[in-house]
Amino acid sequence: MSLVGSIVAATTNVGKLREMRYDWHRGGLDGIHLASLSDYPRYQSPTEDQPSFIGNAIIKARAAALHTGAIAMADDSGLCVATLGGAPGVKSARYASTNASDEANNAKLVAELKGLRKQSHPAAYVCVVALASPIAVLAAFTGRLEGEMVLTPRGQGGFGYDPYFFLPSLNRTAAELTIDEKTQISHRGAAMRAAIGWLRANFTSLVSC
Repeated sequence: MSLVGSIVAATTNVGKLREMRYDWHRGGLDGIHLASLSDYPRYQSPTEDQPSFIGNAIIKARAAALHTGAIAMADDSGLCVATLGGAPGVKSARYASTNASDEANNAKLVAELKGLRKQSHPAAYVCVVALASPIAVLAAFTGRLEGEMVLTPRGQGGFGYDPYFFLPSLNRTAAELTIDEKTQISHRGAAMRAAIGWLRANFTSLVSC
């Protein structure tokens, strides 16, 4: 079976796609076209009903691969706050409601953290990047970034919960980092670098099957 000689990033999230393409370029894969689901207007997103990041990443990668006929790369990621029992976790993108905005999700999170009346809120960003072809799940890679939550936003960069995700070692939030600084240490950057390494070693054999 011949697969399309490109890879589809299974997302329409502009922030995620920007970071993925940045890692793609740094990883030396400019010779392989990285499309996105924005290029497939008839695509319908699958239900993300798994309790884990890896489960949902695989669901998205398989659905995108089957729809496009190409190798698909999907990331499922989120914020896990220790004082909230790991929430919002896999529901990070829809914490306030289905199709919630970043502002709504952050508002709910801050309100809940304020209600706890605790001095610190250890947290971690977690990301799983899964790769799939139309006939198989190929691989999955995990990245993690430790930090803590603050109740006042700082910075204009990034997306999601970045203005509230504080990195003590840098004395900055994720939203105060440049894209280069962020991808070097981030959960998504770590998972993407592992996925890119795997693709560099295996892509040629996959497209020639």
